[in-house]
Amino acid sequence: MGHGNNPHGRKIDDLKRYRVENARRVDQLIDLVEKHTRTKRHLEQHSDIASLDALQHAFKIQEERERQIEHLKDIIVSGKHAADEIASLERNYRYTNNYISHHEGHMDDFTLQKTREKQEHRLEQLGFHKQNDLQ
Repeated sequence: MGHGNNPHGRKIDDLKRYRVENARRVDQLIDLVEKHTRTKRHLEQHSDIASLDALQHAFKIQEERERQIEHLKDIIVSGKHAADEIASLERNYRYTNNYISHHEGHMDDFTLQKTREKQEHRLEQLGFHKQNDLQ
């Protein structure tokens, strides 16, 4: 991307990166809403045959999805990130690296590849957030 000292080129790169990240957020939001809707429908249809533990677990998952949906909506609408997002990314990156280093030999190739891709994405997000915080 080397634009040297050209501030306009850097702004264009930042805008492209922002659009890519927002597109990912929209995809993630759609995925969460679809999962929430499917689970809600399933609970409505089958709550009479599910165990109490299964129902409690499903409701806990639904609450977490609702929190994530609201968080993504806030980021997409306001363009701002929660103060703890960077800390969360750093923590998840660190934990996942430790997990990979201890379990790499026991992971199937597909899972290992996807986990490494997720780590790359976390690094991109961290770089983007930290760069924007400095401006």
